[in-house]
Amino acid sequence: TDEIMQQEIRPLVAVDIIEQLHRQFAILSGGRGKDGAPIITFPEFAGFSDIPDEDFLNVVTYLTSIPSLEAASIGFIIIIDRRRDKWSAVKASLTRIAGAFPGNLQLVFVLRPSRFIQRAIADIGIKLYRDDFKMKVPIIMLNSVSDLHGYIDKSQLTRELGGTLEYGHSQWIHHRTAIENFAMTVKTTAQMLQTFGTDLAETELPNDVQCTEELLSAHTDHHSKLKDELKLAVKQGATLLTCIREPVTRSANSKLSPDELENVATVERLLAQLDETEKAFDQFWTKHHLKLEQCLQLRHFEHDFREVKLILDNLMETQAGFADIGDSVTRVEHLLREQKHLEEKGQEPLEKAQSLALHGEQLIQNNHYAVDSIRPKCVELRRICDDFTNETKKKYDILGKSLELHKQLDKANQWCEAGIYLLASQAVDKCQSQEGAETALVEIEKFLVTAKEHQLSNPKEFYNQFDMILTPEIKANAQRIVQKLEDLQEMFDKRQVSLKKLAAKQTRPVQPVAPHPESSPKRASPKITRPAAVEGTSQRWLHPASGGLHPVCSRNVRCNTTFTALKECAQPQSHIINELIETERVYVEELQSIIEGYASEMDNPNLLHLIPSALQNKKEILFGNLPEIYEFHNRHVRAGGCSVIFLKEIENCIENPELLARCFLKRKEDLQIYEKYCQNKPRSEALWRQCGDSIFFQECQRKLDHKLSLDAYLLKPVQRITKYQLLLKEMLKCSKNSEGTAELEEALATMLDIIKSVNDAMHQIAITGYEGDVSELGKLLMQGSFNVWTDHKKGHNKVKDLARFKPMQRHLFLYTKMLLFCKKREENTDGHEKTASYSFKNSLKMSTVGITENVKGDNKKFEIWYNGREEVYIIQASSVELKNTWISEIRKVLTGQLEACR
Repeated sequence: TDEIMQQEIRPLVAVDIIEQLHRQFAILSGGRGKDGAPIITFPEFAGFSDIPDEDFLNVVTYLTSIPSLEAASIGFIIIIDRRRDKWSAVKASLTRIAGAFPGNLQLVFVLRPSRFIQRAIADIGIKLYRDDFKMKVPIIMLNSVSDLHGYIDKSQLTRELGGTLEYGHSQWIHHRTAIENFAMTVKTTAQMLQTFGTDLAETELPNDVQCTEELLSAHTDHHSKLKDELKLAVKQGATLLTCIREPVTRSANSKLSPDELENVATVERLLAQLDETEKAFDQFWTKHHLKLEQCLQLRHFEHDFREVKLILDNLMETQAGFADIGDSVTRVEHLLREQKHLEEKGQEPLEKAQSLALHGEQLIQNNHYAVDSIRPKCVELRRICDDFTNETKKKYDILGKSLELHKQLDKANQWCEAGIYLLASQAVDKCQSQEGAETALVEIEKFLVTAKEHQLSNPKEFYNQFDMILTPEIKANAQRIVQKLEDLQEMFDKRQVSLKKLAAKQTRPVQPVAPHPESSPKRASPKITRPAAVEGTSQRWLHPASGGLHPVCSRNVRCNTTFTALKECAQPQSHIINELIETERVYVEELQSIIEGYASEMDNPNLLHLIPSALQNKKEILFGNLPEIYEFHNRHVRAGGCSVIFLKEIENCIENPELLARCFLKRKEDLQIYEKYCQNKPRSEALWRQCGDSIFFQECQRKLDHKLSLDAYLLKPVQRITKYQLLLKEMLKCSKNSEGTAELEEALATMLDIIKSVNDAMHQIAITGYEGDVSELGKLLMQGSFNVWTDHKKGHNKVKDLARFKPMQRHLFLYTKMLLFCKKREENTDGHEKTASYSFKNSLKMSTVGITENVKGDNKKFEIWYNGREEVYIIQASSVELKNTWISEIRKVLTGQLEACR
């Protein structure tokens, strides 16, 4: 039995009765009987009868509590030495021992008075009064210590009783006091460690670097002090052990008595307990210290992240402000230099961001507890770096094309000026002769050969090459130069006709007018034939989205439609609607090919043998409600396989773009079918991973001549529903502050709401372990991941302590009737990307919850309490905006319930 536990149930310790023990009217010498029974000796004590009953009982009770329970259970042997006393003293001793001895007695030895008369009286008295003593054990009257040696070995008796057992009463009291003091020290130390551990467990981690450093320093100092206390206690125990063992150390022939051996065992046990306590404390401290160090690392990381993020955001904002693409070669070169300067300026922040992201990854690899907080920040840093790099590359590409375009326009303009100079420099008098006319013709033909190096490309190539930078100013400049080229070409044509006539037949001198582009004819005769060198300028170019790029004018038609095409390119709304129409046609055709080329073929008897058993009767799982989606897009099919309803309405919007929003608002309910498709998508993908490599699908793909496998086409509806909102966003950008903007915003909000419902539904179907029916919980309003702490009024305090110390990662689902708490789990499936599932943990009825917006000054936390604050859930969002969104939605639910009650 543990010594400390014995002391906890024993009311007396040596220091409490130190004066009574020093009187030495009863001693526990450490001797043992032959069967190991402890021996208590009552030596000769003159005032034995005068000892108060309380003092006698305290001393005897204390002495009987010292031996081990195993030794005490054998029974105590009492030796009463009354050799120099009278029979009355013997009688008084026996009576007091019989009435007050608290232990189990085995034998009582009485050394009778040595004087003859007193011995005789004692013999008679013991016979007469034996029953009065009420002892159920033998009382053996002894004449001398020699008789005692017949019952107990001399080695177990003190020198006063003729034995060899070394016993010093003062030393015995000193050892007992030291042992009990050491036991109290061990107990106090353990309580101090436990108290400190509880304080550590209840400590909330700070949210800034300075407070975290201060907390770490304070805890470390406290830990060092406690470690010093532990070392002091261990040193005290070791010293005490040395003192107890001193007789054996001093003399090899000495042996410790059984009681001394028990004292050694007690001290060793206390030291072992102290060692175990220290190890447990060190283990706990190691974990806590690691937690604090990781918290400090996290706070440094978050601080550096905020600083770098601010710099990067400013950098991105500056970069976004560089929208100018230049209106001349000089301006574009200046912009390129500015872009280069911005790129160089951004190198240091980008390197810091990459280094910080790498540091974050190292923290994750070192098993940091805040992985869910660090990883998104690393992703965010790398995303911003990639965005800046990509945007910089894009800016360089745009400015490079702008530089190339302006250089091309400058070269074309220089060519025009050179051509005008050539025409003006040809002397009139020299051209009147046949030789002079031929020479002039050769000069013109040589000059026209250089047209290929300086002309603008044909309209189709021009649009493809410079579509991204065709601003109205650039188009106007290009139009002016192209018009100049056309006018110059017309002038060359007329000059060539005149010179050819002069070269063919000499006529009377003609006085030509000096050519000048402003005075040149603006419209050419359709009979004029253009040289091949400038044929590219006589082609009309169409917007790519209008059905393709192809020339529509012949060589003998003047290029008066070129800048009409440039005007068409300046109509982004038409471009977007045309793209919507074309992609809608392709989408419907792809849906039709999937249904006819795959789904219908699963019912083809000739192909049944190719269908794997795992795919049998699972067409609805693989394709979901794809036929329903196809029917929606293809109702009342006309020639060409296009939807008369949806597509026709979109086509009507080409002339009236502001009507586009109404098309989507009218189809709001119909588009909900995509939610059902997306809910089935995980099951479809799982089935495809199981059967996707079967011969059946390969055969269907071969017949359809598809380059991609079926799984790529099954992703089309998911891509399509997101494509609509992207196109609406582009329309909204192009129609700011114009008619129909409000309807476009409403249509965009509708499509985003549908996408959100689809996304929420995808998460909802991954909930596992909920015994009820989620469809009965009302509409799913919000879902997302949070840190959650719980606080219960009922239950063990340790639950509360642990809950405060470490948050739980929970994914919350907010319905109109219930709030579900789930734990997100991710599992790899056959080498594919991770699939998330949500294990149900708890739920709260919205009719019984309350909400507190601010918690302990943390603007990312809010509090949901349940059943009159019997259960409190502290929820921490990843951002203030997310927290406010959730609070707003929860308040709407609670307000709606209140209104319903009213």
